[in-house]
Amino acid sequence: MQNDKSKFKDEFKKKVYRYILKLIKFIDNLPKDRTTQIISTQLLRSGTSIGANYFEARSSSSKKDFTNYFSIALKSANESMFWLAILRDVRKSDKGETNKLIQETSEIAKILASSILTLKGRK
Repeated sequence: MQNDKSKFKDEFKKKVYRYILKLIKFIDNLPKDRTTQIISTQLLRSGTSIGANYFEARSSSSKKDFTNYFSIALKSANESMFWLAILRDVRKSDKGETNKLIQETSEIAKILASSILTLKGRK
């Protein structure tokens, strides 16, 4: 039986992966005008970067590397929330769906931030 820490890590890994799949579907359903295409490209890069850096951290060789990858993933989450808010506020996306994605991104960011503080011994 997995301990709580191991179970949490496994659930978080799945959460990040599911989030990226939702984000890709969301982006694929956006309007195809020039402005939205540019913003959605930025969102795709920052959103998938969360997962890429999280998964890279899991195989890092040192605590410092691990912390750095988590920090990059957190920055990507913050950037993703910015792009999602822009899309919502210029009415390029469904407000309810966008707010749900912003909330989910925020939850991931909080977990990453908390983990970084723990890794740095500040929590």
